[in-house]
Amino acid sequence: MRALLAEAGLADSAGATPEAVGFPGGAAARHDDRAFVLLDAPRGRGLGKAIAWADQQGAGEVHLLTEDHAGVFARQARYFRLPATVWQVDGRSVERAEPEPLRPPAAPPEAALDLVGLLAAEGVDIVIEHGEVRGEILGLEIARIVVDGADARIEVGVGRHDREAFALVHGDLPTTDALRSVVDSVRRQRRPDDLGHPLARLAAERWLRAALITEPHRVGARSLEPVEPTVPRESIKDTAAAVAVGVDLDGHPIVVACSVGIDLDLVPAAADARAAHAPGARLVLALPERDAHPVTRRLAGALHEPAELVEVIGDWRA
Repeated sequence: MRALLAEAGLADSAGATPEAVGFPGGAAARHDDRAFVLLDAPRGRGLGKAIAWADQQGAGEVHLLTEDHAGVFARQARYFRLPATVWQVDGRSVERAEPEPLRPPAAPPEAALDLVGLLAAEGVDIVIEHGEVRGEILGLEIARIVVDGADARIEVGVGRHDREAFALVHGDLPTTDALRSVVDSVRRQRRPDDLGHPLARLAAERWLRAALITEPHRVGARSLEPVEPTVPRESIKDTAAAVAVGVDLDGHPIVVACSVGIDLDLVPAAADARAAHAPGARLVLALPERDAHPVTRRLAGALHEPAELVEVIGDWRA
């Protein structure tokens, strides 16, 4: 890390070699009121932890070095009051990263929209993310509309590998029958009294979002609808904030970002989603009451436009 700081000119400008300190999931150093963090950033995660750590250290500024997602981190870091600079690491080279611009949501092809009615008819929730139409049951993706040229088809299954396996085994089954089979199976297993089953544990934050869309008053909203995250998920196993937008009880715009467990990347992801879907809107972080950790509250308050943390009381899965 010292070599990287020297390459960026940070060690010299500090006037001395920064002192290495412990940091989970990477490496860190400090000098005076400046903090330096080398991020190991799988799937664009780690910024929230770095900002929280630098804040706890009492740093006046933080420098983040990363090999991946530097442009996304540079954009998200601007939402926080703590001055942060992101550096792109490429081998031994270190350059200051420019914020990657937000992209407007992509509309799905017309051929995909023609099949939405088949999903809705089976009680499947329609979610459009990054130009793709997906079907969810209690927040779990169980189908996706795949477009091939001018043709579109519904692939059934929980995630890509399950869709491929389902097509091999049940390729001759009519689409409606295939959908009904998977929907029934997921509803049987995705229950609050059987959280040991894998289908009950996957995508918990999206299950919470589905519950709040049904009962938006639990987070002070009048209505909510799902929207895509700014950073695509690579797998249904990925943990990422599940976002919805709507209006609050006073008729003002609201963005709700849902999470289950303690996820420090919830705050930068939520602020990013607000900037993408409803700039200036009220931002609410919705978590089960047991997961409302003080560090998440501090991060929420560290934004230029602070977010509110709302505890979802009781068994929301029920």
